[in-house]
Amino acid sequence: MSRQRPTLEAVAARAGVGRGTVSRVINGSPKVSPQAKEAVLRAIEELGYVPNPAARTLVTRRTDTVALVVSESEERVWGEPFFAGIIRGISSGLAETGLQLLLAMAQTPADRERLTRYLTGQHVDGALLLSLHGDDPLPRHLEERGLPTVRAGTAPGQTPVAYVDADNRGGARLAVEHLLARGRSRIVTIAGPQDMGVGVDRLEGYREALGASGDVAYGDFSEESGAAAMRDLLARAPDLDAVYAASDPMAIGAMGELRKAGRSIPGDVAVVGFDDSASARLTVPPLTSVHQPVEEMGRAMAELLLARIQGRELAEPGVILDTRLVVRESS
Repeated sequence: MSRQRPTLEAVAARAGVGRGTVSRVINGSPKVSPQAKEAVLRAIEELGYVPNPAARTLVTRRTDTVALVVSESEERVWGEPFFAGIIRGISSGLAETGLQLLLAMAQTPADRERLTRYLTGQHVDGALLLSLHGDDPLPRHLEERGLPTVRAGTAPGQTPVAYVDADNRGGARLAVEHLLARGRSRIVTIAGPQDMGVGVDRLEGYREALGASGDVAYGDFSEESGAAAMRDLLARAPDLDAVYAASDPMAIGAMGELRKAGRSIPGDVAVVGFDDSASARLTVPPLTSVHQPVEEMGRAMAELLLARIQGRELAEPGVILDTRLVVRESS
């Protein structure tokens, strides 16, 4: 004869608490005393109680799944180290929570419309939003329909409900101040997209440190765009002696064009990037770069989202993590 499956009521009776207290412990609610939580967990272990996932979802409307939405192409997501680092950090932040991570990529308005319907159809408990551009309506639509979100970075002129970012402006200042200290006087920059907060901040930091507008070309953080921007800058400012690029891939693309133009690095032109990716250590010469704690950003995003899912009040809507300059031979 098979042993009867333990019920929620049996756990409550063994622990000496109410059924609601057991439910709160199982669902990770912070509104349980440490003593009651310990008694419930002990009763669960003694009885071998296993929550029924389907019933739990019906009662709590929780799916134990969160989505990571990336507004970029698959080629960039899998080809650029930044995205891999963020995903590692998010996975680490979710490791002890029991939450599963679903990855979704949305580039077109049609993609976003389908994704909005899916995400707000009780398939996930919350969403992490990465690499949004401009006035993307996705965060607003999700929040309006009751789905908690956390963004990586901000958008120009917007303050998200919850976000995690690096000190992009401060990091850019460090890069340019370093070049100035090395005696460079004609410092140009390859800026990122200006419909993203990260692109705006890394350009503003350059301008703040330089005290003048300087020569600017724009890219999309990719290596190809860095190469194209470097060709433009060489044509416009042939006497340039330093380049600050707002991402490591753009800096690497710029280095390739400088070599093609017969410019030595750092003899003729010093180069500084932003990311401190693994690739920065492998360039010839190794690339000086602003370090941003990408994995820590991912973990912080996961922690903020968990707090919002559980209904905890946030002390601050945003978490800004420090950056630092890692000096190598390119400057």
